Amino acid sequence: MTAVASSLSFRISPIIRLTLTLLYFALTVPLPFLAVASPVEFPVSLLIVGLIIGLILLQGGLSQKVLVDEEQIAVTYPWWFPDFLQKGWSLSWSEVEQLKLRTTGQGGLVYYFVTPERDRAYLLPMRVAGFAKLIQVVEDKTGIDTQDVRPLAQPWMYLILLGFTLILLLVDTWTIWTALTQGFLA
Repeated sequence: MTAVASSLSFRISPIIRLTLTLLYFALTVPLPFLAVASPVEFPVSLLIVGLIIGLILLQGGLSQKVLVDEEQIAVTYPWWFPDFLQKGWSLSWSEVEQLKLRTTGQGGLVYYFVTPERDRAYLLPMRVAGFAKLIQVVEDKTGIDTQDVRPLAQPWMYLILLGFTLILLLVDTWTIWTALTQGFLA
């Protein structure tokens, strides 16, 4: 087993963070305008507060960090991110027995670290930048063959989603601009 350079940190890939943040904006920015134009009485200020809270929680979830060192692998979140939404974990390398493959409901493949206590499994973080390096560290530290382990989603998938999200943002912008200039939201 090779040495890990003191401690390594892996964050969620920037393309994933950007895409999901822009998708959130594309899906939510029109809502206050629709609330104003709709006959339903709903306080727009309350809606905006809810959307801001949603954005903060999204950013907290996208701020996941994977830390690896000589002793363990750990998944952490910012101190302000509520544990009941996503709890971090840590696992000593000596506890890892195997990587267990599971199929997701959408047909993707995910891997879990399995420990001697069979009732506990820890999801291998698969959306991090530097995934190949993380997998190499896992192999070095556990001795488990990881040559077949691939990220859950390839970058091109997020690039396609980013493209559609940008189109949706353009349509949102055009629709809101048209509604404002034509007096539909007066």
